[in-house]
Amino acid sequence: MSEANRYDIIIVGTGAGGGTLLHRLAPSGKRILVLERGDYVPREPDNWSPRAVNVERKYQTDEVWHDVDGRDLHPHTNYCVGGNTKFYGAALFRLRERDFGELRHHGGISPAWPIEYDDLEPYYTEAERLYRVHAMRGEDPTEPPASAPYAHPPVSHEPRIRVLHEDLSAQGLRPFHTPLGVMLDEARPRQSPCIRCPTCDGYPCLVSAKADAQILCVDPALAWDNVTLLTGTRATRLETDPSGREVAGVLARRNGGEERFRADVVVVSCGAINSAALLLRSANDRHPRGLANGSDMVGRNYMGHVNSVLMAVSKCPNPTVFQKSLSVNDFYFGSEDWDAPMGHISFVGKLDRETLSAGAPRLAPGFTLELMARHSLDFWMTSEDLPDPDNCVTLDRDGGIVLSYRPNNEEGHRRLTAQLKALLNGQRRCPHHGDSCHVGVFARSLFVGQRIPLAGVAHQNGTVRFGRDPSTSVLDPMCRAHEVDNLYVVDASFFPSSAAVNPALTVMANALRVGDHILERLGARSEPARIAPHSPGNDGLEPVARDARSPS
Repeated sequence: MSEANRYDIIIVGTGAGGGTLLHRLAPSGKRILVLERGDYVPREPDNWSPRAVNVERKYQTDEVWHDVDGRDLHPHTNYCVGGNTKFYGAALFRLRERDFGELRHHGGISPAWPIEYDDLEPYYTEAERLYRVHAMRGEDPTEPPASAPYAHPPVSHEPRIRVLHEDLSAQGLRPFHTPLGVMLDEARPRQSPCIRCPTCDGYPCLVSAKADAQILCVDPALAWDNVTLLTGTRATRLETDPSGREVAGVLARRNGGEERFRADVVVVSCGAINSAALLLRSANDRHPRGLANGSDMVGRNYMGHVNSVLMAVSKCPNPTVFQKSLSVNDFYFGSEDWDAPMGHISFVGKLDRETLSAGAPRLAPGFTLELMARHSLDFWMTSEDLPDPDNCVTLDRDGGIVLSYRPNNEEGHRRLTAQLKALLNGQRRCPHHGDSCHVGVFARSLFVGQRIPLAGVAHQNGTVRFGRDPSTSVLDPMCRAHEVDNLYVVDASFFPSSAAVNPALTVMANALRVGDHILERLGARSEPARIAPHSPGNDGLEPVARDARSPS
């Protein structure tokens, strides 16, 4: 192998896990190769087009997966620099402290993690600062202990959301500001990169003001001469040495051909589904069921949450532009009349007619889709699904992805939905329409022409779980494969349970934790991260301005 293809570290993937890990490792001086199967998302007017993004699926992969019965699945996922953080809603929650322990649900047991909350807490704090999280400590009734305040104030509520906040508080709840990773400066709006647009959740940010892995981690890391990024490069297989104990080569498709790369440490971060698929495709004589799969756990225990989008339609319009500022966790662990966890209530970005047309709900009487969008509060409901070995990622005879998933633990979610409906019926009397203003709650379909839930891909986790017992887990507590000494996995596939909040911040924090371990393993020390160029009022938030595309 050419010395040009030898590195100290190879990272496969540039999302919440891989991108954040690169941020940690880049200043070390170690030669780092980053492989990304996608390219940069082009900056163009269609970034803000609901039709292009949600109906035409312009930026999503055209890859076809299959379900267990062989039917086509068209995954709503994105292959690009920054991974799915380019399109996420940037709600960045810590898992609750109790989420790290064994937790009894109505539908079964959520297993304990092999690490404790305190092991991750300092990295949560660092990840919140890195990803510019705006929030306030002490508002969320289930918030775990934190060693530092948020560095940025919460995103303020617009008038309709503020009224809802007051109505929920009057009913005895403790609604709070959603922790959001946006580069917003409400005190200096003329200098603020973020403009509070309606096209944030599910869209790429045209003004580079969303706290995503490309903007905050990958592009600044490319200022270091020891870092190489190859876009349009898909890792297809990991080869081992004759003992099977070490990854000896990473095979990748690039520019129509196959290339082979080697490193002392290999880190996989392709997303829970694709990381499991890569390990399964890497089977050999020493690992006949897939790389590092002596436990038969690779691909198993796929989770993605039990999710719903509920539209609360009223006769009064909802003029809110940036809707995703309020959350409710009062029912996260249950209620007075239900002692099992229910989950989390928050918002999606403001829905519009085009987006609704892609997954139309039942129409409210006398309403068109456009009227419903203009008169709705659009809630996002999340409950924990439980690990089930039969919910899994496997391969078909051609190496394609087969996803088998049956939702579980749904009773808590039904009760969470009922709680929300009751709360909405308890809103204050409308000065214009009296008690008849609230028309009802309507479910927007999460199945847009496919059987796979959209959110099931967005929050994918659990397929390469970590643990202390090699017979029941793939990775050790430091996310290193039990059976392959130089292989790590740092996306959400390491989760042994899914909790009921967005997994992104936990992935980011864990990547920083694993990064420190890798630096220690290689005898390296990470210098302070390089600050991006400063512009007035921007607090150094803009990315390094340089061409970061793959070399020819």
